Amino acid sequence: MARVMTNVAGTGIAGAEPRRTAGVSRGASEAELRRAHAAEVRSGERFEFGANWAAFLRRLTPARIELAKRSLEQMLGTSDLRGRRFLDIGSGSGLFSLAARQLGASVRSFDYDPQSVRCAEALRQRFSPEDPDWAIEQGSVLDRDYLDRLGRFDIVYSWGVLHHTGEMWQAISNAASLVERRGTLYIAIYTDGGRISRRWRRIKRLYNRTPRALKPIFKIATFLPRELYSLAGNLAIGRLGAAIAKRRRWSEQSTRGMSYWHDFVDWLGGYPFEFARPEEVFRFCRDRGFRLVELKTSVSGVACNEFVFVRDREG
Repeated sequence: MARVMTNVAGTGIAGAEPRRTAGVSRGASEAELRRAHAAEVRSGERFEFGANWAAFLRRLTPARIELAKRSLEQMLGTSDLRGRRFLDIGSGSGLFSLAARQLGASVRSFDYDPQSVRCAEALRQRFSPEDPDWAIEQGSVLDRDYLDRLGRFDIVYSWGVLHHTGEMWQAISNAASLVERRGTLYIAIYTDGGRISRRWRRIKRLYNRTPRALKPIFKIATFLPRELYSLAGNLAIGRLGAAIAKRRRWSEQSTRGMSYWHDFVDWLGGYPFEFARPEEVFRFCRDRGFRLVELKTSVSGVACNEFVFVRDREG
């Protein structure tokens, strides 16, 4: 029986926007992946997630690492991952790969963004140099030939990644195929907030197509109205001080370990952008042999729903 931690109302239809970005060929080399990624960024079809992660790493503290470890423990239901193989798909900064490694798992991390790969490598060098049980490489969750070489894992983890591939349902299917029998699939997918999700997709695409020199203006023009509206609302109900304090404590409270500003930039820029209602993700994975054991839903109506599945049978 799945344990639901918060409630959400799913609205609208599935968030797929069928299309392909520059893409990669099957079995692509890292050089080919880098060229494909660069082409997508230049065309405005992909956000440079790795650049944001690099800025975040300069703020990484032991407290944030502990938060990441606790969030894994809570969702996976254990603090001991010794003897388990952990695959981090879209490893970003490498924070959760590090957390899994410190909990005892042997870890394999990959990311499509070459700067994200460098971030994870820098984090490994900082905390676990020369570690034979933490492998990092560039790869695509849409490259079936690459995935077939990886084998299967006890835990496949992909937080807030698969909806940024441009082919979300294929990415979820590919990630699920890497889970061992009785293994765990832990994914986070943006919820379908109806019209607001579709409006944000247009904003994100426009941001990524904006010339680099104008992007700082775009960020401020998007950030300030939202903040002023929120602060005005809190002022009206006498909670301005609490709202300001909450923003100051954001990096201490966020299980992702990001600062308030970096979290906003990640949200604004995150493109490609797809989303799904919780029941759609549940049914999709159920039909592939997975049983839902943990669910944490978005309270904002546009953020990520977190799912933990166990593989009972071959899909």
